[in-house]
Amino acid sequence: MIKIDLEPFKPINTSLYRCDNVFHTDELKSLLVDNDKFGFLIMDGSGSLFGMLQGNTKTIINQFKVDLPKKHGRGGQSANRFARIRTERRHNYLRKVGEALTAAFITNDVPNVKGLILAGSAEFKNDLQKSDLFDQRLIPVVIKVVDISYGGEMGFNQAIELSQDALKNVKFVHEKKILGKFYEEIAKDSGKYVFGLKDTMESIENGMVDILIIWENIDFVRLTMKDNKGETRVETVSIKKVSGQKFKPEGSDVEYEIIENISLSEWLLNNYKKYVTHLEIVTDKTSEGNQFVKGFGGIGGILRYKLEQNFENFEENHSFDEEDFI
Repeated sequence: MIKIDLEPFKPINTSLYRCDNVFHTDELKSLLVDNDKFGFLIMDGSGSLFGMLQGNTKTIINQFKVDLPKKHGRGGQSANRFARIRTERRHNYLRKVGEALTAAFITNDVPNVKGLILAGSAEFKNDLQKSDLFDQRLIPVVIKVVDISYGGEMGFNQAIELSQDALKNVKFVHEKKILGKFYEEIAKDSGKYVFGLKDTMESIENGMVDILIIWENIDFVRLTMKDNKGETRVETVSIKKVSGQKFKPEGSDVEYEIIENISLSEWLLNNYKKYVTHLEIVTDKTSEGNQFVKGFGGIGGILRYKLEQNFENFEENHSFDEEDFI
């Protein structure tokens, strides 16, 4: 009997019990889909909650309650005094929320989230955003302000639901920006770009790639093989070319035994920090992403320095017209 225990690097929010003849790994694979973090502030007259959303995993970072004085009908000389107390308490509340917001979403002087959503059932969120108490470093990452009916954790859930479109737009905007840089290097013919499986993998292994870009559904595998003499060889090929436990590389007369067969995307996620500065995973849902998949094979990158490139080995059906990017 072989027992394998996997400890996910992020929490899994679903439970599954199956007596089956296969391993159900869909929930594990879904953890790799989205690593972007989004911050949430849920703020009303009863208290504030600071939360984080990553993929389908939500985390409450901090929360506290507050007891603010209400408006009342007292007249006479005490009216002004009560109004001053109420204004002062509201200001102190805004200050406390602003400080907690900075502590939650600023790390090493920069925002630690891709986007920030401000939510609440009163004007507190708007007053905070307009005031000097709101950290100026967080202004660029505010992507939406929403009105909700509840506070606390119920408000957190409602804010997530109301912000889905904004969260998707942030991802697509980022994808367009990254691919825009890639296409700009091509249009300028700067030599600081690479595309196609063979040239990109060579550039990765030589430590030349600054930003590596891959399609989320890229269908390549990385094989570790050995021949009958015990010598090993590593090859990255299309998954369609692999069947069984034997493989004969193109241009070779030797048939190798496959020791390890791992998807290229999984290998890159595990090892990219050794070779490249940044790894960007894109979709084909934007026009830029679709062109990257169809025209460049779904893999490429921006280089650290100029390279005299030769793309003769790139497949003919992965062609592009340079004027499309000028």
